[in-house]
Amino acid sequence: MKNKDFILYVRNFIFGAEDSLVSTVGLLSGIVSAGVLQKEVIISGTVLIFVEALSMSVGSFLSERTTEEFYSSFRQKESKSIPAALIMFLSYLFFGLIPLLPYFIISGKQAFWWSILASLLALSLLGFASAKILKTNTLKNTFRMVILGGLAICLGIIVGIVIK
Repeated sequence: MKNKDFILYVRNFIFGAEDSLVSTVGLLSGIVSAGVLQKEVIISGTVLIFVEALSMSVGSFLSERTTEEFYSSFRQKESKSIPAALIMFLSYLFFGLIPLLPYFIISGKQAFWWSILASLLALSLLGFASAKILKTNTLKNTFRMVILGGLAICLGIIVGIVIK
């Protein structure tokens, strides 16, 4: 695998994982803060994960394919859009389950807090691992990932409380 291909796949993996964690925990935190029943939280989270995994992978496929078509007029290029889309789909699907899983096994506010904790932990591990793989500053990358994810959680909670 060429270095350029590797970077494309890592980018799609990180994008899918981060977006899934942040979107899912943001949604779940918001609807729990609004007082929605746990069964509805699980249904909403599951629907979000599958729809967004497909949507993100389609977006990845279309953007990579458009780029490939543009550059193909200059040189012949092997298609990377399908593997990139599959990586996006799988990373979104897998990481989206992290904030949702506590609602399957724990009830009430404990599930809410475990969901947030698991998501922040996963974001920190993702930030650390991606920095190691890409040889960038691990502390800075981990901190940035957790802070930005935390902002989405806060926004979800605030919107849920306001709508309630």
